[in-house]
Amino acid sequence: MILKSFEINKINLITNKIILFYGKNEGYKNEEINKIKKRFETIEKYDEKKILDNIQSFYEQLTNESLFEKEKLIIIDQTSDRIINIIKDLLEMTLKDVWLILNSGILEKKSKLRNLFEKDKKLICVPFYPDTNEILFKITQNFFKKNKILISNENINFIINKCSGDRGYLINELEKIELFSLSKRNVSNDEIFKLINLTENFDINELIDNCLAKNHKKTLNILNESNFSNEECIMIIRIFLNKLKRILELTKQYQINQDLNLTINNAKPPIFWKDKEITKKQICRWKSKEIEKLIIDINTIELQIKKNSFNPINLVSDFIMEKSL
Repeated sequence: MILKSFEINKINLITNKIILFYGKNEGYKNEEINKIKKRFETIEKYDEKKILDNIQSFYEQLTNESLFEKEKLIIIDQTSDRIINIIKDLLEMTLKDVWLILNSGILEKKSKLRNLFEKDKKLICVPFYPDTNEILFKITQNFFKKNKILISNENINFIINKCSGDRGYLINELEKIELFSLSKRNVSNDEIFKLINLTENFDINELIDNCLAKNHKKTLNILNESNFSNEECIMIIRIFLNKLKRILELTKQYQINQDLNLTINNAKPPIFWKDKEITKKQICRWKSKEIEKLIIDINTIELQIKKNSFNPINLVSDFIMEKSL
C-alpha cells in the first residue's frame, strides 16, 4: 500500500509491521525514521549485504524471544530488489514484537521490491521525493519564528540556495544557527552568513575533531592559535556533544559489524570524504562506554558554566586538552 510522505501519521504499527521508505530525499527520510525510532527502546541497524550474507542468522534474530527485550525496531539500510525473497518469507511468518523499516535509495517503477510493497495491503510503501524550494522555505521560516530570530526573506533564500535542495544539509545548517543563538539570542545577518559559510566555527569543528582523534599536539596548536571568547563556550560544548553522539552511534555499529569502512560508508547522514580518515581514528580511539561517560562529563561542564560564568573558556579548554591525551 502506498502512502504519500505527508500521510505517514496514517501508519498503523499494529497492523503494518514492515515499512519501505525509498527515494533521494535522505534528510526527510531520516527525519521520519527518527520519529518512529522514539517509540522503541530496542533498535538494531543492518545493511542489506550483511543480511544476505547470513540469512539464517537474521531469521533467528527475528524469531528469538528475549525476556529482557520488548518491542524491537530493525532498520535495514541500502535495500534493493535482492532482499525481496526475505520480505516474502517474513509475510508468511508471525513477527511478534518486531518491526522493520527498509531504507532504500531511488527505486524505479519496475522495481520488484517497490511493486511488492505497493500491491500488498500488509506492507507500507512511502516515496520521498526531493523537496521544493517552497517546502524548504517554510521549514526555514518556521525555524526562525520558533527561535525568535529576525531574518529577511532574502537571507532565508540565501540559506536555502547554499543547501542545494538537500533537507538534511539544511537541518544541519539550522542546527548550527540554533547552537550559536543559545549563547547569543540576537544573531545578526553577518553572523548567519559566517555560520553558513563555515568561517565562524571551522576552528571549533577542527578543534573537537582532533580532540576526539586524540591528536594532542594539533589540539594544543588550535587552542593556542585561536581566540575563542567566553560567549562561544556553550557553542563549543554543543558541537562537542553532537559529535560525541555521532561517534557513539558509529562506534556501536562498528562493534556489531567489525568493518570500519562499512561503518563509515553506511553512516547517516553521510560523512564527507575529507572527514572520513579522522572519523575512523575517532572510532578506533574510543569505546562506547567511554563516550557515554564523556557525554555525562560534557553535560556537567555545561551546567558549571551556566551556574558560574567566571572565565568559562579556561574550563572548556582544560577539559578539551585532558581528553585529547
